[in-house]
Amino acid sequence: MDDLDAVHQLLDVDLATSPLGADVITREQRRRWLQWSVLSYGQLAGLHQPPFGDRAIVLRHTDQLIGACGFVPCLMPFGQLPGFDPASEGETDGLNTMELGLFWAVSPAHQRQGYASEAGRALIDFAFARLNAKRIVADTAHGNLASIAVMRKLGMRVLHNPLSEPPWMQVVGVLNHPTAP
Repeated sequence: MDDLDAVHQLLDVDLATSPLGADVITREQRRRWLQWSVLSYGQLAGLHQPPFGDRAIVLRHTDQLIGACGFVPCLMPFGQLPGFDPASEGETDGLNTMELGLFWAVSPAHQRQGYASEAGRALIDFAFARLNAKRIVADTAHGNLASIAVMRKLGMRVLHNPLSEPPWMQVVGVLNHPTAP
């Protein structure tokens, strides 16, 4: 909770126009969100669930908060993406499947310095080694070339949704566990 001012500045001011900062809230609302986030870490661990939620990206030499990254559950119609799952290729039943989603956002003052890639790599390594995740996905809009570049740096296959729906699933990065077929 000591990080409230820095978190509010990052998420509700610095990243106010980014997809991660789309829900700009007041400092008091952010305080409640931060409290809920901290409590959820322990509750998810107690339920043996993945560590969903935001994690800080900080500069090593100053501990300055410069971004956020983390895991989210992604429930989307991934089957409509050509090349998503070769075993089910051609299935376009429109049903949603659950995948482990990865996200990142870095303050504009610190973008294009490799921080998102470094944070993403750390989370991917953790997900494959400790969670034994089969696959990790990340999504973005067509115009977010920086996030698409991060997906590629992380070794993700970048897939494009041939349909206009859902609008938030237009570009998807997919990375399978190294031992997965």
